[in-house]
Amino acid sequence: MKIGISTLYLITEPLEDAIKGILKLNTELVEIVDDGLHALNKRRVKFLKELARSYELEFSVHAPFADINIAALDNSIRKIMMKKLEKSLQLVSQLEAKVWVFHPGVKTGLTYFYPEKEWKNNVNSAKHLSKVASEFNVQIAIENLPPPYPLLMRNVNGFLRFYNEVTEDIGIALDIGHANLNGEIELFLEVFKDKIVHMHASDNDGRNDLHLGIGEGTVNWTKVAEKIKEIKFNRGIVVESVQKVEESLETLRKFFSNSS
Repeated sequence: MKIGISTLYLITEPLEDAIKGILKLNTELVEIVDDGLHALNKRRVKFLKELARSYELEFSVHAPFADINIAALDNSIRKIMMKKLEKSLQLVSQLEAKVWVFHPGVKTGLTYFYPEKEWKNNVNSAKHLSKVASEFNVQIAIENLPPPYPLLMRNVNGFLRFYNEVTEDIGIALDIGHANLNGEIELFLEVFKDKIVHMHASDNDGRNDLHLGIGEGTVNWTKVAEKIKEIKFNRGIVVESVQKVEESLETLRKFFSNSS
């Protein structure tokens, strides 16, 4: 198991400066948020690959998510967004990142009238991304997001429906903080233990997606860590807290020190 850190908490700083700060935390896994000031391009990929060689770093990448909706009803708009995601996958392949995390589709003002159309777009877009990822030899994983976000897949039942229709190689990026907001952390771990290929870790008050430091909210981390060990998860867990980041990293390391 590798415990890493997301660049999310430094998203307002240039990527180069953010990475330099993260390197001081002695982590072996860094998740690049491919959006905002950290959006990938050829120059940044080259920079990151050089760092990887010098510091023995591994990368995961969070796909662009601002203004992205893979279930969009407007075909022309959805095609533009999919092109952006395809470009991200191409750069991730060049970076040789371990996993690429993306969001499920979002409900819109027309969902009431076209609920099944949006769901169909969500499924077809995910299948297409899986095909592109296979061509680039990239592992992809879809992330669980919680209420109040109007996602088409927000809980275990939504993911069960998804996998009932999708047989492509799409893993799950389990966001522990998000699962805490609908009380399904352990349920996700149990039902999808063979699908989870990546995890995000942050804390919250059980009502709002606050991205608190580990141990600063209502997540029972002792219980969660025991369950993660029980299912023999041995991939990457990335701290997505935006405060007390260094402390969160150290706390997770202590929880999983016997699982590395």
